[in-house]
Amino acid sequence: MHEMSLCEGIRGIVEDQARRHGFATVKVLRLEIGRFAGVEKAALGFAFDVVMRGSAAEGARLEILDLPGRALCYDCGEEAAIEDRFDPCPLCGGGRLMPVGGDEMRIKDMEVQ
Repeated sequence: MHEMSLCEGIRGIVEDQARRHGFATVKVLRLEIGRFAGVEKAALGFAFDVVMRGSAAEGARLEILDLPGRALCYDCGEEAAIEDRFDPCPLCGGGRLMPVGGDEMRIKDMEVQ
């Protein structure tokens, strides 16, 4: 369950930002997670609640924003959204795609007090 270690990393970032910016409580934490990031959202939500205990983010609401998969098509030269890494290009039907987005996970923002 790598979601637990992901949340430990998030906790470290939250604690660092709390020290730097002087806030005590995180009310809402928004994450952007790409379609191909390999993160199980239900497990992440459970791990978030457990790992954030005793931190500035204890009791914070976790909001997850889904980012689409994106790929560059070598056949038509365009970038397009894809549902699966092995999908053909939705614009030209070509099969030579290089994924360029959708595997990221990042904190978008936090509402703090």
